[in-house]
Amino acid sequence: MTDITAPRPDSEMPNSRARRNVAVLVAAQALLGAQMSMIFIVGGLAGQSLASNPCWSTLPLSLIVLGSVLSAQPMSEFMARHGRRAGFILATVAGGIGAAIAARALYVGSFPLFMAGSFLTGIYMSAQGFYRFAATDTASPEFQPKAISYVMAGGLAAAIIGPQLVKLTSQAMAVPFLATYLAIIALNALGPLLFAFLDIPAPGGRAKGERHPGRTRLQLLKDPVIAVAMICGMVSYALMNLVMTSTPLAVVGCGFDEGDAADIVSAHVLAMYLPSFFTGHLIARFGREVIVGAGILILAGSGAVALSGVELEQFYIALVLLGVGWNFGFIGATAMLASAHSPEERGHVQGLNDFLVFGGVFLASLSSGGLMNCSASGNPEAGWQAVNLAMLPFLVLAGGALIWLVMRPRETG
Repeated sequence: MTDITAPRPDSEMPNSRARRNVAVLVAAQALLGAQMSMIFIVGGLAGQSLASNPCWSTLPLSLIVLGSVLSAQPMSEFMARHGRRAGFILATVAGGIGAAIAARALYVGSFPLFMAGSFLTGIYMSAQGFYRFAATDTASPEFQPKAISYVMAGGLAAAIIGPQLVKLTSQAMAVPFLATYLAIIALNALGPLLFAFLDIPAPGGRAKGERHPGRTRLQLLKDPVIAVAMICGMVSYALMNLVMTSTPLAVVGCGFDEGDAADIVSAHVLAMYLPSFFTGHLIARFGREVIVGAGILILAGSGAVALSGVELEQFYIALVLLGVGWNFGFIGATAMLASAHSPEERGHVQGLNDFLVFGGVFLASLSSGGLMNCSASGNPEAGWQAVNLAMLPFLVLAGGALIWLVMRPRETG
């Protein structure tokens, strides 16, 4: 109790520490996060070169997401027990090992081994999802939306670093993409150096008499704000992943080259993170629900542009809109979630949220290859249309849930 009531400059101290942590997490998002854009550019193409059936080309990407789904709750519990730094370092070790296994798989031409390496990479992906939550751990309530936004903005540098590294490495060795995965190993080696500067106390320092475990998972899911935040976060991330995973295959399948695919994904990732410089301010001004709703509408606009044709500019516009829609929808949903639980419930809520979000992403990623390669007898244009039409029911679900939340009678007392 003395930590809370002591007459310290609370308005300055927590945010002073929070800003330092945000700086570390921004650097991690920029450097370590670059590996995710690298993997999503080359993973489907590498899978296509290794798989005996093109319908399975995106399965390695799906296994990354599955690894993230299965490790989200254990990673959250591990960090609740041992601290953010230990969890993030553990994840970079897993990411490095996963990239090493994937590199070996490319060298020997083994699709099953490539999938095993991809699965381990999912542990890193899971931990990266917690960067945004870690940004709020030492922040004041007023600074939390901005802290989330700034950390997500670190992805802007990743959007430049990742695709450029792909251009430099994808054909740098006799085995295509082998040098790309070697570069990913090097990126993960930076993790322990970066996280040495992270200053987030491990939970558990609560006074002995103050054991308040918070609500159960079922009770949390019954909270309207938490439930809608999870639905909107899951839909925003899953649809972004569904379309982005298919994009390199669609671009190359429609007659453009790998460099065009890398540039389009780069523009997309820039659009994902560039708005983060002002998303937090927009949330503070207009409210979380308004920004989430804007994100859902922009995602719908992305699908409409993608369905209008397969010229290079249409790919660019659709993927830029996809990135902005994800940013508004996902950051807004994260801010909604952060406002709806107590510190004691943090481990349960964050782990459960990311389990559900990345569970949706896994299903989207798993569906992506089938929709793109097999739903229209291998016709890339028809496959691209199938991918984008699949967005509609989920956008209706998220939009309906958000409208219900805003329109429901407010509880009194």
